[in-house]
Amino acid sequence: MAYDEELADRIRELLASESGLSERRMFGGLAFLLDGNMAVAVSPGGLLVRVDPDEVERLLASTQAEVAVMGSREMHGWLVVAAEHLRTARQLRPWVQRGVARSRSYPPKS
Repeated sequence: MAYDEELADRIRELLASESGLSERRMFGGLAFLLDGNMAVAVSPGGLLVRVDPDEVERLLASTQAEVAVMGSREMHGWLVVAAEHLRTARQLRPWVQRGVARSRSYPPKS
């Protein structure tokens, strides 16, 4: 299954003003990186979002997000939000902003 091109376009619009933006195909989808650090990725399962690990439990309890799993292993600090919960800009924007904030908390990669 391919990733959602429309969702990728909507994310591009939200990230258009971010410096150091690049895109890379990975995880069967399209990742958006800021200065080399992945912020979010559009995958066949929806949106993969990098979040502060200290926020994971709160986000799981208060949103439609689920812990990201790769193979049989949970990905610490990553959540997946199904595309059906990202239909509007109001739903999508906070997730992209979380990913951007977490990505920017790391030093740029060269």
